[in-house]
Amino acid sequence: MIAPTSDAVLLARLHAQCFSEPWSADSFAALLANPGCFALAAEDGFIVVQVVLDQSEVLSLGVTPAARRRGIASELLSAAIKQAAECGVITMFLEVDCSNFPAIALYKRLGFAEMGRRKAYYTTPDGQRSDALTLCTEIPARLVGNCVQLG
Repeated sequence: MIAPTSDAVLLARLHAQCFSEPWSADSFAALLANPGCFALAAEDGFIVVQVVLDQSEVLSLGVTPAARRRGIASELLSAAIKQAAECGVITMFLEVDCSNFPAIALYKRLGFAEMGRRKAYYTTPDGQRSDALTLCTEIPARLVGNCVQLG
């Protein structure tokens, strides 16, 4: 089950399970104090999104290693796109390590396309540098009565 959360400790715990350089609970608390930022969490994953006017950016998305390849990231990202659309967002951006082929495949399945590359953006656990791909998608929305409906 995916639910909105402002639980910085939960997000920090999940982040630490997903990434080699975890963010602290204080970092999550500071992010979530921003009125344009929201987080969604599932038992084994999370997503944090920043909204500015009609654009949004996925700041972090993670699924614990034991729960990967079960569709959790897809559900989290789809739910975040829906919530962002409800905030008036029409474009969503994200960055991904160019060597993270499963994530890139997921993003492309959900309509994201490459728009740029940041050279040597990430540091790998062995100290090497890796490029980040910058991806974006237009959030398909249409007006139905007084509501915006996705797809």
